[in-house]
Amino acid sequence: MGNQQYFPFVIVVVMLALGLTLTVDDFKRAATLRRPLLVALICQSLLLPTLCLLIAEAFHLQPTLAIGLMLMAATPGGTTSSVLSHLVRGDLALNVTLTAINAVLSIFTLPAILAIAMTWFRGDGHFIPLPPGKFVTVFGFVLIPVAIGIAIRHRLPGFALRVQQPVRILAAVLFVVVVVTSIAAGHKTLFNNLGVLSGAVVCFCAVSLTVGYLVPRWMRLAPRQAIAISLEIGMHNAALALGIALSPQLLNSMDMAMPAAVYGALAPLIALTFIVVVRRFDSSFRDTANADTISSDTVGSDTANADTTSSDTAGSDTTSSDTAVDEQPA
Repeated sequence: MGNQQYFPFVIVVVMLALGLTLTVDDFKRAATLRRPLLVALICQSLLLPTLCLLIAEAFHLQPTLAIGLMLMAATPGGTTSSVLSHLVRGDLALNVTLTAINAVLSIFTLPAILAIAMTWFRGDGHFIPLPPGKFVTVFGFVLIPVAIGIAIRHRLPGFALRVQQPVRILAAVLFVVVVVTSIAAGHKTLFNNLGVLSGAVVCFCAVSLTVGYLVPRWMRLAPRQAIAISLEIGMHNAALALGIALSPQLLNSMDMAMPAAVYGALAPLIALTFIVVVRRFDSSFRDTANADTISSDTVGSDTANADTTSSDTAGSDTTSSDTAVDEQPA
C-alpha cells in the first residue's frame, strides 16, 4: 500500500480525540472506584487475552490473523463504549474512568500481549519480544496524543469543547477510510478467510461483552457498573488496532489488520444485540433502568409542577395587588 505512511497520523488523531473527552478528575475518580476498577482491569488485562488466544486456536486462524485478533484484545476501549453506556443508562462515570486508566495502561499491556501472541503463534517455542524501538513508538503514538488532549481539556476547556466534535468526526472519517482501504488492499486474504475470521471476531466480541458483564455481577457489583465494564471490555478501539497493524513503524502487516477491519464493522451491532439480551433476561438491570427512567420523569414532572405553581402564585399575587389598588379610596 502506497499510503501506509499516513496511518501513524490516524493513530494520533484517534488518541487525541479520546484525550479531549477526558479530564484530570476522571483519573482522580479512580480512588473512589477501586473495586469496580480492579475487576475491570483483571478482566481486560488477564482474562480477555487468554480467552482471545483460545478463540484463535479454536478457529484455527493462520498466525497473522491470530496475532491481529490478539491485537484487538490488547487495545483499550474508545469513546463508542461511553456513548453506548450513556444510551443504556450504564455507569458513565465508571466507563469514562476505565477508558482513561486503560489508555495509560495500554502503553505497557499492548506490547506485552503482542509479544505473547507473536511467541505463541510464530515463535516455535522461542520468545519473541517486541523490539524496544517499537515499544517507544507505541508510547509516542498512544500516550502522547492522549496526554495532549487531556492537557488541552484541562487548560483550555472552552477550546477543547469546541474542537472535540470536529476532531471526533475526523477520527471517525479516518477510521472508515482505513477500514475501506484495508479491505480493498487485503481482499484476497479477507475473502479466503472470511467465514472463519468473521466467526472468530463475532465469538471474541460476544465473549468479551459476556465476560465483562457476568464477572462483575458475580462479584456483586451493581448492574449499571457491570454494563459499563462490559462495554469498556467488549468495545475495543479498532481504529487504534488498524493503525498499529498498518503503520510501517510498527507491525506493517495488512493481514494483521484484517481482524480489526472486520471487528470495526461488526462490533457495534453485536454490542447493541447484547444490550437487548441483557435487558431481556437480567431483571435487576431492567429494574434499575426503569427506576432511573421513572426518577427522571418524576423530577421533570416535579419541576414542571413547581414552575406552574410558581406562575400561579405570581399571577395570584399580581391579581391581589391590582384588587388592593382598585379598593383604595379616591
